[in-house]
Amino acid sequence: MKTLVALTPISGAVLMPLIVTLLMLKVSIGAGVLAAVGISSLWFVAMLLTSELPEHG
Repeated sequence: MKTLVALTPISGAVLMPLIVTLLMLKVSIGAGVLAAVGISSLWFVAMLLTSELPEHG
């Protein structure tokens, strides 16, 4: 699980610009914008699901 927690931020930071840029170049700007919104939303959810919060007690 620690590997997933460590890889989630870096994978999104590296892959998102690459995917969005390629879509804008090969398909259209609209597809790139739509992909940016979709990928960033999924990335945000993944970051929340893999976050490690301190225990209160």
